[in-house]
Amino acid sequence: MSSRWKPSSPWLGRKVKQGFRGYPAATIAFYGPTAELATKVVVGIFKQEHGDADPLEKWFSQNSDIRSNDDFAEELVAFIKLHHVKSVVVTDGIIGCPHEEGIDYPEGKSCPECPYWAGPDRWTRERIQ
Repeated sequence: MSSRWKPSSPWLGRKVKQGFRGYPAATIAFYGPTAELATKVVVGIFKQEHGDADPLEKWFSQNSDIRSNDDFAEELVAFIKLHHVKSVVVTDGIIGCPHEEGIDYPEGKSCPECPYWAGPDRWTRERIQ
């Protein structure tokens, strides 16, 4: 699958292409065990600049790439519409491990389940020395 996600919803596709139109704004971030397989997506709703995401919703897929799951896509669109979002921002590709530091594995350590993310910078995918 391409690292660039294309929303299956025409409504969501338009929202993403329109760019920033004000608040509330939704962020969509994909996570997975490698840069090729997304098994988690997190959507945060920001009601104002400099605020925290509230609410924040997470979806998981065990067996397939979540970016190609139409059921998840419908739930994601419904969640965003529910919060009357004016702007939608999507990460470019998968930005890290689906497990949470300090929850699924110790703070400051690499995830034992996702060795792919132990070395590369999550944004550039360049190896960290």
